[in-house]
Amino acid sequence: MAAPPAIELAGLTRRYGERDALAEVTLTLPAGATLVVFGPNGAGKTTLLRVLATLLRPHEGAARVLGRELPAESWAVRGRIGLLAHDPLLYRDLSGRENLRYHAALHGAGRERAEFLLDAVGMDRRADEPVRFLSRGMVQRLAVCRAVLHDPDLLLLDEPTSHLDPAAAELVGPLIGRASARTRVVASHDPAGGLAEADLALGLRAGRTALLGPAAGVSPAEVGALYR
Repeated sequence: MAAPPAIELAGLTRRYGERDALAEVTLTLPAGATLVVFGPNGAGKTTLLRVLATLLRPHEGAARVLGRELPAESWAVRGRIGLLAHDPLLYRDLSGRENLRYHAALHGAGRERAEFLLDAVGMDRRADEPVRFLSRGMVQRLAVCRAVLHDPDLLLLDEPTSHLDPAAAELVGPLIGRASARTRVVASHDPAGGLAEADLALGLRAGRTALLGPAAGVSPAEVGALYR
């Protein structure tokens, strides 16, 4: 029997006041596939990720994530989702190691998982410094560790390689890239790179679907048109 879709959206709408941040977005993403989301600032990319992460409730339409209806069954999927947002969601006065051990305890993961991830992203030697003293790129590497610490089924990634130099981006690739073999939703401003990493492409403009189709059939020029 085929696995159910990881994400099913039908007419998804979310408003801020009278403004539609998302308007009637409809799509299906198979389990294990990657959706890349393009669009200018304010198009609705981050709002979509926050709805999928169960942080925002839809105002209209239907949303199913990992087989569960949102928001009624949000409780059942939160622990299966990893979110990498613009905010790294780390305690600045704690060290990287302390942050990861804290999150490991919340999710019932062992300390060895935190140590493995610190080593994987090259942060083991700086892991005992308070987060507030680290560069933005180092903080981003720690945020990647936090997002995958509990081995989530679904990764929600908001411009995941921002603040990372090429060497750091290569280090985190096995954890959050296509090689991770997880279902992923990736908000991106990189047409060529985003399309190469994805199975399905969604383009948003003012919260509405302006482009939707298999990533292999979408050109960088089509994505670029969203920003004009």
